[in-house]
Amino acid sequence: MSKCFSSIPFAELLGSAKRVNVNFQDLDGFSALHHAALNGNTELISLLIEAQATVDIKDNKAMRPLHYAAWQGKAEPMKMLLKAGSSLNSQSDEGQIPLHLAAQHGHYEVVVQLLLSSNMCAALLEAKPGDITDPNGTSPLHLAAKNGHIDIIRLLLQAGIDINRQTKAGTALHEAALCGKTEVVRLLLESGINAHIKNTYNQTALDIVHQFTATQASKEIKQMLRDASAALQVRAVKDYCNNYDLTSLNVKTGDVITVLEQHPDGRWKGCIHDNRTGNDRVGYFPSSIAEVINKRS
Repeated sequence: MSKCFSSIPFAELLGSAKRVNVNFQDLDGFSALHHAALNGNTELISLLIEAQATVDIKDNKAMRPLHYAAWQGKAEPMKMLLKAGSSLNSQSDEGQIPLHLAAQHGHYEVVVQLLLSSNMCAALLEAKPGDITDPNGTSPLHLAAKNGHIDIIRLLLQAGIDINRQTKAGTALHEAALCGKTEVVRLLLESGINAHIKNTYNQTALDIVHQFTATQASKEIKQMLRDASAALQVRAVKDYCNNYDLTSLNVKTGDVITVLEQHPDGRWKGCIHDNRTGNDRVGYFPSSIAEVINKRS
């Protein structure tokens, strides 16, 4: 990028020249506030905001200062820009909002701040027509999965992102499998992602691994995907708790359960993966409280 600004002479310039254009942009559309956000210069950001710089000024790619702060993982500059009224949901020319960039580059603290700062980012997690996403429909989960950011994925899942959200290329599972992210594939499968979903090219995640990868990591991923394709998964349609049976599985409506055993009396053994702790809970539950998600192939 361009050279950094020194805040001290700039402060003197602001104080001595009333006609200084604090929103001046270079040939790339970069303003002083873009530079300050990119480089994490909180002193300069404070001075520019005080001088009434436009906080959501766009460069030639429609990137705002907040985009650059999120991209670089600059949490404090980002907080300052948000406090000054910067928009969380402004899109770049590529259709990305700051949450996309923070998730893509693994900036945990920034993702937390963005999710807590507005319902708009929370709404992005839901799959519905016309929501904020890039032209290909890529969600923050896809970007985090592709780049192997396990902590970001857990955070997004806890926040309620649609784990089965699809683009033309498929789900986050397709992205992780193609990029050889073994632990991401494991986490997504444990969290209940549908391994049977096909992309617009009629490929499952397993099909993609077979076709495009031949690494050692892909061998383990292939086996996990084969196992998942053969597994029976159900989703709880009501709560279940039996405090008098130590072998029972406490279930909340919406929990995804991987079925381990099925008994003729309707008592099934299952496993629930807890995204908050990373632990698995195993126990028995009545089959009547759940509906099938994936059937055995």
